[in-house]
Amino acid sequence: MISGKSMKVILNNIIPLKGFAALNFFGVVLFVRKNVILTERIMNHEKIHTAQMRELGYIMFYAFYGIEWLVKLFKYHLNSYYNISFEREAYQNEGNMEYLKNRKRFSFMRYF
Repeated sequence: MISGKSMKVILNNIIPLKGFAALNFFGVVLFVRKNVILTERIMNHEKIHTAQMRELGYIMFYAFYGIEWLVKLFKYHLNSYYNISFEREAYQNEGNMEYLKNRKRFSFMRYF
């Protein structure tokens, strides 16, 4: 286990599923695949998710995330994950290390 500033980072081979680099759990624990180099870009992506979670409330975030994934699954099939509004915001802004300083509340809504 590695300790980050705002999240505990747990390196493992189980969570997240293969093909994914990291999984943010309630903004407190970040599960990272052992073969992944944890970059500032990945951390920024996960911090964007933490901001989203805090805005909606953690349970509501996961509920909306799951519902949106199911809806998008019918339209986009295997690409449904990349079309979830929360992921679209995070992927489009993960390279901007200043994004969270200027991000407006509920910015993920622009990505629906």
